[in-house]
Amino acid sequence: MTLLQTLEHAVRTVPDFPKPGILFKDITPILGDPALLCDVVTLMAEPYAQEGITKVVGIEARGFILGGMLAKELGAGFVPVRKKGRLPYTTIRETYELEYGTDSLEIHIDALDEHDRVLIHDDIIATGGTAAATYRLASFSGATVIGFAFVGELDDLRGREALEEDLAVVSVLHF
Repeated sequence: MTLLQTLEHAVRTVPDFPKPGILFKDITPILGDPALLCDVVTLMAEPYAQEGITKVVGIEARGFILGGMLAKELGAGFVPVRKKGRLPYTTIRETYELEYGTDSLEIHIDALDEHDRVLIHDDIIATGGTAAATYRLASFSGATVIGFAFVGELDDLRGREALEEDLAVVSVLHF
């Protein structure tokens, strides 16, 4: 089996989570395997290795785990994007729609500036609403967003269409 096949096989599908009709792609088996964990981070980082990334913006919650690892791999800092009310300092907020409702994300107002070159990371891109909202947060601060890195992409939901057309989008797996 190839590495991509091994990674794909490790992702489990959980039906009806977080609500009926959703087929949730659970990457926790990858997180629990040290070799696969390192491999998936390397595969997401490689396309951006020469881009001068200064900050990786990780989206709550699995984006924190792999986002921190991506930041280390790229020699960059890490910036968390969290759900409303979970960051302790002054924030900016963006409300967005996702495949099963609406939500809001926040980032510290001073987390990024015009000198930053940003890679946005989340585990899975579905409809693209969360990633697009994170892009708007990063752009508001004047940072230059270089691209996006995802473990997986739900191709039928066409989430990549919600993202800026001129930015790189790396998805290691496609479902």
